[in-house]
Amino acid sequence: MTSPNTHASLKGLLFAPRFGPIFLTQFLGAFNDNVFKNALVLLVAFQSGRILGIEPAIVVQLAAGLFILPFFLFSAMAGQIADKFDKALVVRIVKVVEIGIALMATAGFATAHAELLLCALFMMGLHSTFFGPLKYAILPQHLHADELVAGNAWVESGTFMAILLGTIIAGPLMAIKPQGPLLAGITCVAIAIAGYFASRGIPAAPPAAPTLKINLNPFTETLRNIRMARENRTVFHSLMGISWFWFYGAIFLTQFAPFVKVVLGGSELMVTALLATFIVGIALGSFLCERLSGKHVEIGLVPLGSIGLTVFGVDLWLASPAIPLHDIGVLAFFADPHWRLIVDLVMIGVSGGFYTVPLYAMIQARSKPEERSRIIAANNILNAAFMVVSALFAGIALGLGASIPQIFLITALMNVAVAFYVYKLVPEFLTRFLIWMLMHTVYRLRVRGVENIPESGPAVIVCNHVSYVDALIIVAASRRPIRFVMDHNIFKIPLVNFVFRENRAIPIASAKEDAALLDKAYDEIAAALAAGELIGIFPEGGITRDGEIGTFKNGISRILERSPVPVVPMALRGLWDSAFARKPGSNLLRAMRRGVWSSVELNIGNARTTEPCDPFTLQREVAKLRGDLR
Repeated sequence: MTSPNTHASLKGLLFAPRFGPIFLTQFLGAFNDNVFKNALVLLVAFQSGRILGIEPAIVVQLAAGLFILPFFLFSAMAGQIADKFDKALVVRIVKVVEIGIALMATAGFATAHAELLLCALFMMGLHSTFFGPLKYAILPQHLHADELVAGNAWVESGTFMAILLGTIIAGPLMAIKPQGPLLAGITCVAIAIAGYFASRGIPAAPPAAPTLKINLNPFTETLRNIRMARENRTVFHSLMGISWFWFYGAIFLTQFAPFVKVVLGGSELMVTALLATFIVGIALGSFLCERLSGKHVEIGLVPLGSIGLTVFGVDLWLASPAIPLHDIGVLAFFADPHWRLIVDLVMIGVSGGFYTVPLYAMIQARSKPEERSRIIAANNILNAAFMVVSALFAGIALGLGASIPQIFLITALMNVAVAFYVYKLVPEFLTRFLIWMLMHTVYRLRVRGVENIPESGPAVIVCNHVSYVDALIIVAASRRPIRFVMDHNIFKIPLVNFVFRENRAIPIASAKEDAALLDKAYDEIAAALAAGELIGIFPEGGITRDGEIGTFKNGISRILERSPVPVVPMALRGLWDSAFARKPGSNLLRAMRRGVWSSVELNIGNARTTEPCDPFTLQREVAKLRGDLR
């Protein structure tokens, strides 16, 4: 990863040379796709009889199939090319091709040549197929780990804003008679040229797998990419989670116009207004996700997003009028009593941002760099497949007599089943959700020195032990998973047992209690460090009973003698008066006195490598980091 020493803010990142050109290039690409697709749909709707001689509905379905077909045929190749060559160079080549496609579209619009327009649509789909792996795989090469969530928030928001603007602009362009189609084509050419010039500012992104041999067989390579993704359980189920969101989102986007027309009795202007409401929600959710994540990939927000997708999807069905409205204007609709529908649409968008942004960042962060583009290509294939299935599902449901609000209800309820299935397979999502909830309801955590935790490689974390939730607080602050060494009795406590087992905590006992378990624990610690993992220990051997730091035991020495790795000292401050400490007195009264969101601090010192790391030295270092605040 190449990144500067200073990290940009959310707003500053957009104007940073290492990200701004990437964002602008992908925004213009998505914008161009949607201007062209919507202009073509309008042309089909009003002139398909003249240019094709067949029903508009059939042409629309044909067009949708042609746009999505390249994702199935060429995603595997796109992923290989993105891994093998400099991504910035490939982006510029793709943008040059986009200019040629836009010129083809212009010729088709000018001559009302249906075959040429459909060919251009297929090529636009091909352009998106090759650009997809590039725009997501390039982010980790130019962004620091604590900027990935912000980068994905901008990309997700920009994509949906491009969808909205493309929808808005295509209509007025095509309404200009008789030059509308030609003007739409010229607009596509202008956007494509702007996208190329934006791409020239993207910094070089050296190939991750320059020796990769490209497999031209799309079927065997697709299977290979999916198998590659399955090697990492969390990554693969993140792919499946994103693909499910595209199923969910495709249902809402494709049924949006019929819902407004049939159920709400609104016009095309209201379709645009409500679509804008939905997209504003996605942008809001994406940026809130960046703020609530604490600048690291927080998959604990994913269950919160899935809850919102179900709750507000069900409420959208409940809030839909039983009797269709008639001739209602946009201003009247946005006034009371229709605020509930508007809130539902905004919150579905917000929930979608919570759901997708961490998943994309998780895939980027946990995929091997030399395989990242191909895994993202596999994601694009799965997304396309889920979108096709969503279209079939909606068609069957409508054919069986379901109303559009009922389809929204069924989809929202299906989301519950999918969520339970995914979280059962990957409990890490739920454990991170529980930890995130703790840190945003009971405590307000302030972290100093998080950059001192190594981004990769083995290390041991040592910290003072003040309360029963110390490990959860440290896990919430770390960008990397930490395996804590915990007293075996902790594993007997309900809920806490679930959290620590799913985070692969290592149970330990004293030699008097269980000498075999003690030896097994040290063996497991050594194996984890050899595998490059982070180990967390509380060297005091128990929770403080007086608020002071107890004597550090010799266990840390035994660990380091066997595995000489860096040691990161850290100290918790402000927990002694909390409900989870062992301070004498009523836990409930202490909690009420402190109130919710009570301030807690975690100070992290520099990693110690060559310095003495004996228990006495580490205890003194932790005490210095803690200071006087217990």
